[in-house]
Amino acid sequence: MLLVDDILDTGKTLSRVLPKIRALKPRRIKTCVLLNKAARRVRKIQADYVGFEIPDLFVVGYGLDYAERYRNLPFVAVLHPHVYKKV
Repeated sequence: MLLVDDILDTGKTLSRVLPKIRALKPRRIKTCVLLNKAARRVRKIQADYVGFEIPDLFVVGYGLDYAERYRNLPFVAVLHPHVYKKV
């Protein structure tokens, strides 16, 4: 089984989903993420396949959004902090 996710950030999502998938007893499980943001990891988890390693920046586009916006961008972009941080 190949489990695909858009971004591996804190690791909380995969650490909760993987036990549920394992309970289904597939022969093997591999994980694949488009973006890996290791700097924010709080769970000890790594993807088997990674498209790109990225720094700790807020990214949008290609399905990733901020407040339901920017999801439809045909590329991944860094969102400027003034957009999501209150001054």
